[in-house]
Amino acid sequence: MHSKLHLFFAVLVLTVAVSVIIYIANLHKHRSLRRLDLSESPVLARACDALIYKKAFFVQENTLMTSFGKSNCSEYLIQNHYIMHPLSAEEAVFPLAYIMTLHKEFETFERLFRAIYMPQNVYCIHVDKKAPAQFKQDVEKLVSCFPNAFLASQMELVVYAGVSRLQADLNCMKDLLESRVQWKYVLNVCGQDFPLKTNREIVHYLKGYKGKNITPGRLPPAHVIRRTKYIYREQVYSLFSFMLWTFVRKAPPPHSLTIYFGSAYIAVTREFTEFVLKDQQAIDLLAWSKDTYSPDEHFWVTLNRIPGVPGSMPNASWEGDLRAIKWKDMEKKHGGCHGRYVRDICIYGTGDLKWLYNSTCLFANKFELKTYPLTVECLELRLRERALSQSEIQVDPNWYF
Repeated sequence: MHSKLHLFFAVLVLTVAVSVIIYIANLHKHRSLRRLDLSESPVLARACDALIYKKAFFVQENTLMTSFGKSNCSEYLIQNHYIMHPLSAEEAVFPLAYIMTLHKEFETFERLFRAIYMPQNVYCIHVDKKAPAQFKQDVEKLVSCFPNAFLASQMELVVYAGVSRLQADLNCMKDLLESRVQWKYVLNVCGQDFPLKTNREIVHYLKGYKGKNITPGRLPPAHVIRRTKYIYREQVYSLFSFMLWTFVRKAPPPHSLTIYFGSAYIAVTREFTEFVLKDQQAIDLLAWSKDTYSPDEHFWVTLNRIPGVPGSMPNASWEGDLRAIKWKDMEKKHGGCHGRYVRDICIYGTGDLKWLYNSTCLFANKFELKTYPLTVECLELRLRERALSQSEIQVDPNWYF
């Protein structure tokens, strides 16, 4: 009798122990933070709050309906809750243009596009020539569903830090000027960016500059001078590409221009865009820049410092909150990266959400939906809720969530 009782308790204890182990394993598995749909926004909101306040929370996997599958465009728009009407009169009369340069991470791009999409804006999408064929097809299929979005008429094979990256933006600028949308400002983003502000907040921010261009920059520090002092060559091979530094010195810049160093990410007016594509100073600076290192980091800011150029800011410094980036060498300032570093830039994890929420910048870089899905999803939900709270039209939550 006692032996049977002992056996019963032994089995009971073993069962409980196994259950606890399975529960902990599942908890750990789910706390890897799986992807959620906006249609599950109440659950997602609790998960996001738990992340911010460091509380325990986990959810079952619920993959977003991002692939077209057998859906047509109408079904896709409904399933993915795109905003299809301007949310205010102010936004309707102040359309924006976007340049989106892509080479990978279709799912991340898809979330970015949905987050910044507004029907009054216009979007030029540039896909790197060396991107996989399936990626190109997916992007083309998505873009075909929107009358105000299109692929760039000329694609570049983009080399990191080469002039091809700058040329991709210029190709889209030319196409955007031919669009029927009379946009006020053009902003350039990459496929791993994500907005931190709503469309209306971005419009407010840009209107505050009263027709001035935003090209953050300054005179180049000592370690950057070599980028324009020597000739660099784009080296393209089947498996990789890079910029080759030579010992050959460059000629002085054209028109006795002072070369500045700044951000590759800009927000510039329609008039400045026309100047960049048509003025001889800009054309000559582009030709001179073709064998420099990362010319997009001096081209825009140099032109915007020329007195008399449309929207120029000759005396500006590193001005404009366009991009939040956690650089590895600035960890003491930003508190560290809770995801991982790639090329010394943080790929944001969920531990970075509070920092992102508190940022004053319009966009942040970089994100990977597959690696850290809830970082993107929490930002998107927060952005959508704020956009609808600012709306002047009556909204149906069943459509927008």
